[in-house]
Amino acid sequence: MNDTKEEIKQEQPKEENKEKKPVKEEKKKKKKEKHEDKLNEAYNKISELEDKLLREKAEMINVNKRRDEEMHRMLKYCNEDLIKDILPTIDNLERAIQITKEDESNKKLLEGVKMVYCNLINTLEKYEVKMIDGNNKPFDPTYHEAVLTDHVEDKEVGIVLEVLQKGYLYKEKVIRPAMVKVNE
Repeated sequence: MNDTKEEIKQEQPKEENKEKKPVKEEKKKKKKEKHEDKLNEAYNKISELEDKLLREKAEMINVNKRRDEEMHRMLKYCNEDLIKDILPTIDNLERAIQITKEDESNKKLLEGVKMVYCNLINTLEKYEVKMIDGNNKPFDPTYHEAVLTDHVEDKEVGIVLEVLQKGYLYKEKVIRPAMVKVNE
């Protein structure tokens, strides 16, 4: 009987150990799951921050591209205001040439005015300023501004009959459309 009691005593602690072991394992499991959840949260946060960083980097690249394009455009057309200010002078020189052609007594003056006019035109051409050719061509609202209309039987409708004021292109940009009379 003594042996039986001892066996019972020995068996009881074994059962207690068996009961304690699963509880400890569950606690460890919960702790591990809790750490895994925190680790997953950290990975998600890192992914979000990486995504945000990539987006901001892409935005900075786009901003730099837009800035560079704007700077290029500004540098490309930096002389536009100066050219616009010179165009009325060219118009006045053209008028002076027309008037002095009619008066033969001012040949020297005409030669001087033509010389100044040619120098200005050559300088403008050097900077890629071109006159818009519109006489006897179809009306194009991109390059022409119709200020008068007329009806001529032997010409097509929409043809420029007369250029009243020359238009100019600066590189590919219209800086002043030609003022024209159009056939209707």
